[in-house]
Amino acid sequence: MPDDPKIGEDRHGSASRSLRGTNQSGLRAYNQRLVLSLVYSHGNLTKTDIARMTGLSAQTGSVIMRELEAEDLIVKGEPVRGKVGQPSVPLSINPDGAFFFGLKVGRRSAELILVNFLGEPQTALRKSYPWPTPRLVIDFARDGIAEMLAGLPAEFRDRVAGVGIATPFELWNWTEQAEAPREQMELWRGCDLRAELAAICDMPVYLQNDATAACAAELVFGKHPGLHDFLYLYIGTFVGGGVVLNGSIYSGRSGNAGALGPLPVAGPDGRPVQLIDRASIMLLERMLKAAGRDPSPLWNSPDSWDGFEAFADEWIGIVARGLAQAVVSAASIIDFEHVIIDGGLPVDVREKIVAATRAEAERYDLRGLHLPGILPGTVGHLARALGAASLPLFDKYLIDRNARLGGA
Repeated sequence: MPDDPKIGEDRHGSASRSLRGTNQSGLRAYNQRLVLSLVYSHGNLTKTDIARMTGLSAQTGSVIMRELEAEDLIVKGEPVRGKVGQPSVPLSINPDGAFFFGLKVGRRSAELILVNFLGEPQTALRKSYPWPTPRLVIDFARDGIAEMLAGLPAEFRDRVAGVGIATPFELWNWTEQAEAPREQMELWRGCDLRAELAAICDMPVYLQNDATAACAAELVFGKHPGLHDFLYLYIGTFVGGGVVLNGSIYSGRSGNAGALGPLPVAGPDGRPVQLIDRASIMLLERMLKAAGRDPSPLWNSPDSWDGFEAFADEWIGIVARGLAQAVVSAASIIDFEHVIIDGGLPVDVREKIVAATRAEAERYDLRGLHLPGILPGTVGHLARALGAASLPLFDKYLIDRNARLGGA
């Protein structure tokens, strides 16, 4: 399909009712994206469904279907026979129609994943480190991309459509919190990571704030369908987040909307501190170091923190108090329906944080406020990498999820 700067429609199709096609001959690429977006959102659709949803003529719709099928982007299912007339043939996304790389750059680890057209991870690599440097991350990405490409069947390699990067912005400003040498972190100030990767992998490269990317992964690939307005919180080395309004990511003027790490909350002595000091895995790492324990399993094994239960329980209480204050503060500004909490941590730990945050939030004087529903995230530690991989997916194939097209 021709390139286009648009980003994408969410898979749950919350905006699909307002998307309309055009029968004008010059907008074939848009119509292709529209059809793909609708099929992507609904799982499978018949030609009749698509004509009804888009307003495209039967002839235009048929031409688009044939083109998408010829490009291996959609596949036909088994005919469904009704009582009268011709059987209907459902069309669905071809999982092997396109592939995308996602690179997460974190303060303690990097992850590289390869996903198919449905966003399903095919393979993943992870590298832990005491702090990130540009050369370390670039070498990891270069070697990992080469390894993953070599592992793809030869006929699929030219279907890899791009690399997305999810990284904290201005890494050099977090030297003290990451306990890293200043001269090492200052290397990021002059590094254009997107350009560096584009030079070595010969494919389009995209970049987004890591917490915003994680929020996008929850919106698009998560298992909470039908959510239109929510605050998203991701607990990693630090804490960050994202904002979803009317079913779309709201990134703000500088791309940092929902980056709640600097939000003032009460510290242990009642004085204000930043949320990152009360609701980040970095705090648990410091607790373990103070007790003479090796904290590296936090980063090497994000799905299991066996042996850290006593420390984790104390940490969860601290995190919940910080998050509860953030949730109540955010709800007083935007009337969110829900808050979703996820992170690079085991599922049972996430569940405990959600329950404890809900309990702490209910302790506040909530007169004049509607407390949002507080839900666990459903993507987990791969959220940032998966959100990164979604950047080329949406840019090359789907309709901009932030577009307002054709009425309500």
